[in-house]
Amino acid sequence: MTSTSSAQPDLTVSGQPVTSPLKDVRALSRKMVGHFIENVVPCRTLPGEALNGDITTITRTCLELAVSMLDGTDIPEKTQQLRTGAKGWAREGIPIDTIHHAVHEGFKLGFDLILADATAADFDCLKQVSRRLLEILDIITSTVSRAYVTELRAVVSEHHTAAHTLTSALLGGHPTSTMARECGIEIAPSYSVLAIAIPPHPEEHDVRLNSKVVARRKLRRVQAELAKQCGEHVLSLLSVDGGTILLPAGLLDGETREGLVDQLSRAAQVPITATLVEAPTEKIPAAADQAHELLDMVQRLDCVRGLYRFDDLALEYQLTRPGPGLERLRTILDPLDEHPELLETLQRHISNNLNRQRTARALHVHTNTVDYRLRRIGQLTGFDPAQASGLWYLRAAIIARSYQQPTRHSTGAGRPA
Repeated sequence: MTSTSSAQPDLTVSGQPVTSPLKDVRALSRKMVGHFIENVVPCRTLPGEALNGDITTITRTCLELAVSMLDGTDIPEKTQQLRTGAKGWAREGIPIDTIHHAVHEGFKLGFDLILADATAADFDCLKQVSRRLLEILDIITSTVSRAYVTELRAVVSEHHTAAHTLTSALLGGHPTSTMARECGIEIAPSYSVLAIAIPPHPEEHDVRLNSKVVARRKLRRVQAELAKQCGEHVLSLLSVDGGTILLPAGLLDGETREGLVDQLSRAAQVPITATLVEAPTEKIPAAADQAHELLDMVQRLDCVRGLYRFDDLALEYQLTRPGPGLERLRTILDPLDEHPELLETLQRHISNNLNRQRTARALHVHTNTVDYRLRRIGQLTGFDPAQASGLWYLRAAIIARSYQQPTRHSTGAGRPA
């Protein structure tokens, strides 16, 4: 803080030092706190111990600081007391706008006291007093703001670290009672476990931009939206590619939960895919593993982006389990290996819900070409895609075959090892 010791101390109003009405700082600080309670609405909600303790003490500190600076001196230890008070308010969750409003109300009260006996002859002196008060107000508000924001960042960092540790413990199946008490987060009896995949933002591929910065900004938007929609009860481990979210059962109703992925997608500005598995707390590790297996399958099959539950994918999930059935299904499409255009046509036709026109448009061919290729698929594999039974086996074969190649996707942080 810049010293004001060079300032002129002889500011007077009606022949008396301007600080005369402010000298009884103890009585005046009590009066100001009473004024805050009556006129600064949020102050009414503060506990009595805060108003009678810290708030009154800091009000007195601000008064002492103002009086000394109006008299042309400086009290560095008072500024330090102000910093300490602001840090405490940040940890207690007292809104910073309430603090600033109270400071300004205090300055108005003090200025009214200075003006009470002023006359026209004091005009020039009052101009100097006004400028000095603005300088003091600037020092107090900037000191409070810096200390408050610095401490708030530390609080957020501590909570984030604690929540991160607790989430890792839940996903790892480790005891969490002690950690939950230490970080003040209540463990729910059961959770909705979401595995999510966040694709790259288009700007991540722009060589003119820093792709890491773009990706981190995307992640921050997702985290901010998640906190906005779910509050402090949600737990997550997320990277720029995706991860795991733990929603306490009952936190969101079915419809709201359905829309959560859409809201996160809008925030990320990319279409997010998610899978959901319900589980009691002690079974979170297995549920998370299953959710990520489902997500992996959704990505391999190039499903439409959105939210998928286990019930939506039970058949596909079972078809991918190891065993002789899976091995047999994988061989059904072997005859198409030498005809990649036929395999692509089959995949497109099934993903387009057997709509020949859409398949033709996607492949840039005539619908007659689609019909011809489907007939050839039936001849080569022995399963006619025009028949329900044949189509069922061909679709199952595509699902099984998707696990012959490594996935092209990453589900990011938060997947159980």
